[in-house]
Amino acid sequence: MSKLEIQLGLSFLWAFLVALFAVPSIIYVAHLKNMLDTPNARTVHESLTPRLGGVAVFAGFMSALTIFAPLHIRNGIQELLAGCIVLFFVGLKDDLVSISVSKKFVGQLLATGIVMIMADVRITSFQGILGINELPIGISYAFTFFAIVGITNAINLIDGLDGLAGSIVLIICATFGYYFFRYGGPEFQSYVFVAVCVIGGLLGFLRYNFHKANIFMGDTGSLVCGFIVSILTIQFIEMGLKVGQPFGSSAPSVAVGVLFVPLFDTLRVFIVRMMAGRSPFSPDKNHVHHRILAMGFQQIGTVLLLGLLNILVILFVINFAYLGNTLLIITLIAFSLLLSVFLGVYHSRAERQRVAS
Repeated sequence: MSKLEIQLGLSFLWAFLVALFAVPSIIYVAHLKNMLDTPNARTVHESLTPRLGGVAVFAGFMSALTIFAPLHIRNGIQELLAGCIVLFFVGLKDDLVSISVSKKFVGQLLATGIVMIMADVRITSFQGILGINELPIGISYAFTFFAIVGITNAINLIDGLDGLAGSIVLIICATFGYYFFRYGGPEFQSYVFVAVCVIGGLLGFLRYNFHKANIFMGDTGSLVCGFIVSILTIQFIEMGLKVGQPFGSSAPSVAVGVLFVPLFDTLRVFIVRMMAGRSPFSPDKNHVHHRILAMGFQQIGTVLLLGLLNILVILFVINFAYLGNTLLIITLIAFSLLLSVFLGVYHSRAERQRVAS
């Protein structure tokens, strides 16, 4: 076993144990101080439940990464940690007292600016998508900002069932982490520590988050996890450009496939809301997990189904990366449309049957 593998194993174990042993204390304090999430018309849970599970994930991730990762290498990880700290406190305040969307956006703007400007973490090329390769620096910054904020909020929005967001983030980080480990080289291999520390923290948290959950991730966890996933995505795409890992110029479309479930859910629900004449940020029960629950699935079955869907799409884009970005993205869009039509038709039938009865 190499030194790197030992360090990764210790990173995982540290993050896992910190989160595992932190959660019960957080649950106890949350109940003691009445810091609980109250069920409402949009939520699935039926009892008062703490929302501070992200504190345990953050503690495990941050402590493991700062102890075991090679932070002396200037590759953006220090700036990633700084951005995570900003979003941690934004999410923590929202979980405790609730804050406006605009204040959340300011926090995301600050965290994104730190990694883009201070570490120059950005998407520099479309790698042939729509015939576009290298991006002008202004467009590069603008598109990177859109990507980071979009992915961060996609993970935040999918956090609607016990274990769902944690499971999806775990699958995504495991996929990116594997390729950073195998093909990252000196510039990108350090990001496997980021992935492994997130996985460890999430597994410790998920011990208490699967149905019936004793604690939720909350914005504290979903914003931080979403931000980390967005940076891993950008670095994965850039690794394809600079290192030439197995997917080469197909890295952007492979990355979209790895993020399929959260991206599909976010884009679909935004379109549905706007078509109904509402704000895309107005909360409702139109998420894909709500539609699957309406089909008669239980929470655990819904989480497993969406996790399996994400894994199958990942396997598809990995095995058919040779088709190139254009064909892969067209295929993913076509599949998304078919899935949306299926969910819409089933929902309409269910509504008619409910009204008729």
